[in-house]
Formats: sequence, C-alpha cells, structure tokens
Amino acid sequence: TMQGNEQSPGIVPLGISYIFEEIKKRTAGMDFLVRCSYVEIYNENITDLLNPKNGSLKLHTNAKGGCFVGGVTEPVIANAAQAFELISKGMANRSVGETKMNSESSRSHSLLRMVIESRVKTDASGAVRIAELNLVDLAGSERQSHTQATGTRLKEGANINKSLLTLSNVIAKLSEGATGQHIPYRDSKLTRVLERALGGNSRTSIICTGLSPPTPPLPPLPPPTTPDLSLSHYPPAPCAPLS
Repeated sequence: TMQGNEQSPGIVPLGISYIFEEIKKRTAGMDFLVRCSYVEIYNENITDLLNPKNGSLKLHTNAKGGCFVGGVTEPVIANAAQAFELISKGMANRSVGETKMNSESSRSHSLLRMVIESRVKTDASGAVRIAELNLVDLAGSERQSHTQATGTRLKEGANINKSLLTLSNVIAKLSEGATGQHIPYRDSKLTRVLERALGGNSRTSIICTGLSPPTPPLPPLPPPTTPDLSLSHYPPAPCAPLS
C-alpha cells in the first residue's frame, strides 16, 4: 500500500511525484525548499533510517509547542528522484523479522516527513509558508496465538500493539470533538511525534489493510477487532482551515 512496486506505485512514490509536479508548475512565481527525514520507531526507540548510527533520538518541544525529533538527518532534496533514493536507503535499514505469519514482518513504524517551504518571489516581506507531509507506515497489530512469537519478537509485538492502541485512543478522543479534554499523545512515541499531524492545523487519512488467512495448521484469524482495524471505526475530528 505505501511503497507499491514498479507496475503499481504506492502512496509514498505517488505522493512525492505529485508534490514535485505541483512545485514545477509554480516555480515561475514562487521559490521552494524541500527537506526530507526518515525515521523508524522500534520498541519505543527512534532511529534515523538515513543514518542508523544515529539511534535513540530524543523528542523535543519547540517554542510554539510543536514536537520534533532532535538530531535527525534532514537533507534538502530538489526532485522526486532524490527523494526516492533516500527512501530506498532508509528502507534497507528498517527493522524486519520473521514470524509464523510473515517471513519479513515489519517490526517498527516508519515515518517519512517532508517539510516544504515556499515564498512568493514578488513578496517584499519575504514571508515563508511552511507545510509538512507525514507518510507513516504502521506495523500491523499482532496476536501471539497467531504469530507464536517468543523472546525478542514477543517484545516487539507488545510494543507495536501498545503504540497502535494509543493511536486508536488518541483518534477516539479527537473524534469526540470536546475542548479542554486530555489527549494522551505522550503515551507513545508514535502519537507524540505525530501530534501536529493528528490534532493540529492538519488533515489526516488512514488506510487499513487486512491479511490473507494463515496457512494451516495455524488457527483462523479472529474477527477484525485488532487495534489497527479499530482505527477506522472513528469519524474524523473537525480541523481548523488549512492556512
């Protein structure tokens, strides 16, 4: 769904291609600067996929209350080809492992963040508009009875399920639309780093995909009540107009 293949590109390559196509249409009257970062959240630790030695990154809060990943690699990219090269490099560094359900199971959530700065060339004030695109590839929730995970794989699955449950809880709270209530962003690194994308001046889309039935002798899959599918049960919360 996210990456696709050469014959059927996924959301990530299609989205990046669209952004640079739109930038190309507007370069006559505007200047653009695009920066890109790529991280994974593995067992509640944040690692820079563009520089894996840069692990255990910390979350910080800026002067406006926004959350950001400190010390992350964030190169400037000029075109879609450069973005695809970075993604290919980052994907090679993702944490994957074998379970009874999947020979190459994602053991982490990945976050590709593009920061797009734009300025009207004739604007004497030099005002810059900043926008963000967050493309998140979530690891799927797991049941130990189906994955038969033990040891490290069991710990990974527990952290995946916990972060997905927190994400579901955050979306549920936001969908209620009540002001002044506590939103549990800080209960996981995933929701903390996505706080602006979920509840700020933003629009959020979630795509939930299912699995094919397991091969016998594994037991049949349970009804779709796992945390990742529960994300689709809540209506979107109202958001402020995009500026």
